[in-house]
Formats: sequence, structure tokens, C-alpha cells
Amino acid sequence: MNSHDFLRIQSGLSIQDFKTLEPILLDFNRFLTLRTFVGGYTLSQKDKTLWSNLRMNKVALGLIRRSAFLNVTRWFTYLETTCPEVQDEVKVRQNEAKTTTAQASQSASRYNMQLQDTENGVVTRFPPEPSGYLHIGHAKAAFLNDYFAHDAFKGSLILRFDDTNPKKEKQEYEDSIVEDLGLLGIKSQRITYTSDYFEQLYQLCQKLISDGNAYADDTDPEIQKKDRYNRLPSARRDRPASESLAIFKEMRDGTNVGKQHCIRARIVFDSDNGAMRDPIIYRFPRWEEDETPHPHHRTGWAWNIYPTYDFACPLVDSLEGVTHALRTTEYADRNEQYEWFLKALDMRHVYLWDFARINFIRTFLSKRKLSKVVDTGRVTGWDDPRMPTVRGILRRGLTVNTLREFMLKQGPSRNVVNMDWTTLWAMNKKSIDPVAPRHTAVEEKYIVPVTVIGGPDIPYGETRPKHPKNPAVGTKMIAFANKILFDQADATLFKEDEEITVMAWGNAFVRRITRSDEGVVTDVLIELYLEGNVAKTDKKVHWLAACGSELVKAELWDFDYLLSKDTLEKGDDLERFLNPVTATTTDALLDSNSATLSEGDTIQLERKGYFRVDKSINKGPGGKMVLFKIPTGTLKG
Repeated sequence: MNSHDFLRIQSGLSIQDFKTLEPILLDFNRFLTLRTFVGGYTLSQKDKTLWSNLRMNKVALGLIRRSAFLNVTRWFTYLETTCPEVQDEVKVRQNEAKTTTAQASQSASRYNMQLQDTENGVVTRFPPEPSGYLHIGHAKAAFLNDYFAHDAFKGSLILRFDDTNPKKEKQEYEDSIVEDLGLLGIKSQRITYTSDYFEQLYQLCQKLISDGNAYADDTDPEIQKKDRYNRLPSARRDRPASESLAIFKEMRDGTNVGKQHCIRARIVFDSDNGAMRDPIIYRFPRWEEDETPHPHHRTGWAWNIYPTYDFACPLVDSLEGVTHALRTTEYADRNEQYEWFLKALDMRHVYLWDFARINFIRTFLSKRKLSKVVDTGRVTGWDDPRMPTVRGILRRGLTVNTLREFMLKQGPSRNVVNMDWTTLWAMNKKSIDPVAPRHTAVEEKYIVPVTVIGGPDIPYGETRPKHPKNPAVGTKMIAFANKILFDQADATLFKEDEEITVMAWGNAFVRRITRSDEGVVTDVLIELYLEGNVAKTDKKVHWLAACGSELVKAELWDFDYLLSKDTLEKGDDLERFLNPVTATTTDALLDSNSATLSEGDTIQLERKGYFRVDKSINKGPGGKMVLFKIPTGTLKG
């Protein structure tokens, strides 16, 4: 058997269909007519490979056992009974198959999430409206779409801007969304816009009208709303298609007659599902009396009317080749409507997959409310670390990997719940603790100078690991001197002649404490007692050498929730529940090693917590480093 024949037969033995497999086995049967082995006069690797492939193919094995191909059965049985090594080949192949299956299963269902009918490929889309910056709620949708498109099924992801409302949309928001997805490590194969399809959507709406599935309606909006609620048909519901088409043209032209109308789908006016009660599918932007109409940020003044999201979304999904549309459960009632539009226009089917939106306590995700706190100066901008925006939470110190893991774990849930931030921050701590280098800081206000009896007259340095359990983090230099600095909070608790532990140095006795009239500690004298047992002391304090090193000035920032209550109820006044003080800062001195830190670095300040470097000393105000405290999931954090 030559190499070509071997490869042809081998490749065919994975086929499970009898009609396709039969001619391959027939050729193999003829080849074996006068042969005991495939590759010569002794057992070869070709024999082992072909035998194991046949053994693992249920259809082929059944044919062999029934002697459908006599020469193949003879060869197969002879190897099975006289060559035990072929059985070993099968065991190896079976173990490989199990491993591959387990790995595929882990990848596809690690988070217990499955899509239907994925054999022909998966194409998802993330369709944000460019009317604000992405927030943590959007992050869940983005990660889920990315997971299905790239991790679970190796498909593709479309970033589509749902730009059908010129009243709210800006190029600034569009640019920020692209940047934020980059921060999250999410890559789309292409970027599209609903506005790319305005002409096609207009024509599809014309077809709906022509087919009797839509009509022009000039009912007063309030009456229209009441009629839908009471399941009453519009007086214009039976308007002739030709008349509705003419009015639709007037709408496009922006005439006075056209401005009095909208287009509604004719579905079921008295349906139990409110989304099916003749929804609006085309309308004019609703400008407030004090607003000046302005053009669409991409199409300018080309269009006077715009399709609604409910109408445009399923049609563009179908046009763009989306196979699976992921939607939050708040759209569940509209799934029937989604499918109705595709069927009414005879367009390609798209699968729907629902997931629950995510909320967090003491947090609001409304773009209107977020815009308000930005515009009124309650925060410094959309990237303020108190904001639940993607760039806000990353700037505060949340890692992308933690956010992704958290969101994908929530993925299968269909229940809308108010999550506690502590869960997310606790996960984040597990991520950063093993790799965050340890540094030391003392608060600059009321700093306590300390004289060390037994300390070196000439300061010197020692190399120590930056992380006590992870040598890969690197090393740092610790300066030792007979003049050091303590935090006021520690010194205030000292008692004379008490044994304490000076971290990274050893034990010492507190020999003298000097206080001001106000009770502030102004000076401390300690005596080293390095043979002391650090496990037996109650107080373990951090410190910095007061000489022999260049200490770094820094601002340590800590933040609180913007809201003072867990959940804003409908009708709640936002201003009433905004916390008056949500940011505090402390001036501090850091060890000289921190001078090399860069923006975005995460560190742990001993006994003070984890911090993200927001500005390095080169970019900070007045040469100060700016650090943001990272919550850890504890009440204190």
C-alpha cells in the first residue's frame, strides 16, 4: 500500500455513514486479498493505525463483525488475536479522545453556557448605542458575545453601533466604546453601524406595508399608548397599503403631513404579549421644546425618520449573518416580535439566547443619571474611579481577567439580582495578591520620628524580596538607620517598655514616648532586641528610614459609593440619595523603591491595603505619586 492509498483509507475511517464508508472498505478489502499485513510481511505502524481506526468506528466495527468484507475481517481478527500491541494503540487513542473531549467540553461549557445549532459556525454581535460610555452592565454582554465567538466556538464577533437616535448619540461615545472594548481585550472582526442599512431598512419597511403588515398612524401618542394598553385597534389599522406607502414617503421627506405620523407593524393588537400590539417601527426623533434638532453624527441631515431598535435589530442581525443574538431577559417578551419581523419579511433565521442583566447595590447604571453626575461635577468624568463605567472600575484597580471571570460565571443565570460589589472585589484580591509587590508608606501628617538604640550610625541597605511568597516579583532595597519614621496611629498605642516588632528588622522595646499637650506623639525612643520572638508580640509596625534614602511623596485616595441606599426605586430623587462625601485623600511618604512605579501598577502597602498607581511621580501633582485604594471585599475595604 503506497502512502497515498494509506492516507485515503485512513481519512475515511472516521466516517460514520455506511453509504460513504462502504466503497472505502471495499477498496481496502480488495487490497488485502493476498496480504496478511498492510505494510509488508510484519506488523507495521500502518497496520496499528488502520486497525485502531476501525476499532473505534462503530459502523465499521459492526460490518467487520458481520464479515461484510471477508478479507478485512480476516486481517482484523488475526491482528486482534495475535498482536496485542494493536490493543495498546487503541487505548492510547481512546485516552487521547477522552482528553480532547474533556478539553472541548471544558472550553465550551466551563461556565455551563451552550448555544443551539453551532455546527455551521457562530457569529455574535455586540450592539451598543453610542449614547454614553460603557459601564459594568455592558461589560457582561460584551464578554458573553466574545466568549461564544472566540473561546467556545472559534467564530466571529461584530461590533455594531445601534445609531438610530441622533438625539443622544455622539462621536465621543462611539470612540470611547471602541477604546473600552480594547481595554477589556475584546476584539471584533468588523465594526458596522445600523445607519449603514438605513436605505435597506426603509425598503424593508415599504415591503411590510405593501404586504399589509404595517401601516401609517397619526393617532395622538397618548391615545395610542392607552389603546395599546387596553388592547384596542388603531383607527388607522385598516388604512390601504397604497395610502400608508405615500405617507411613509412624506415622512422620509419630512413634510408637515409626514411629521404627524409614525409607522406601526400590524401584528396582533389584542395580544397577551404587549410587544406584539402593533409596535412602532419608524418615527421622528422626539426633540424637547427647548432642544434644537441636530444632524445624525454619521448621516447628517440625510434622514428625517429613523427605525426603532426593535425593528432594525432583527433585520440587521439577519443581513449581517449573525447566527446567535444574545439579549438580556428584559427583551424576552420581544423575542416573539423579533421572530415575527424575520418571518414576515422572509429573512434568514437568527437564534436568540437570553441572559440576565447585572445590577450592583448602591450603584446606578442609567446613562441619564451617569451623565448628570458627570455634568454637575459630582465626579471628575466618565473615568472617575467612583463611576461604574468600564474605565472607572479599571482605573480603581479591578483587573480585566477578574471582571471577565466574574461576568462569565454569571452568564447562564436568567435571574436579575443586585450583586454586592464585595464579591467582585474579593475575587480581584485573589488575582492581585500573588503578584502585587510589597511597599511601605507612612502618613505624612503627624509623622513620628523614632530614634533606634542599637541601630546603625551609618545607614545601609539590604536586598529583600518584593513579595514574601513569589520570588518572581523581584527584589527591593530596604534602608536601615538609627533614625526611622512611624505612623502616628501605631505610636499612639505604644506603652513604655512594651516589646514590639519592627517589621523586616526584628523586635524592640519602647523606651520613651513623648506627647504634645494635645496628646499627639511627637517622638519615640526604641531599643533593638533582635533576639526577641516576633510571634509573641501584639504590635507589629511598619516603618521607613528617615535618612539614607529618597522617600517618595504620594497621595493615597480612598473612595465610597456614590449612592447612600442599596437600590434606587422608581421615582426616587437621585440628588437626595447621593453621598455628600465619596472621596478622601491622605498625604504619605513611600519607600524609595516606589520611585520606579508606573501608571497602572498594582502594589500592596504594608498594613494599608492594595493600591493602583494612577499617576507616577513624574506625572503626579507637584511630583507626588497618586495611588487609588483597591477594595478587597471586606467591610473595611
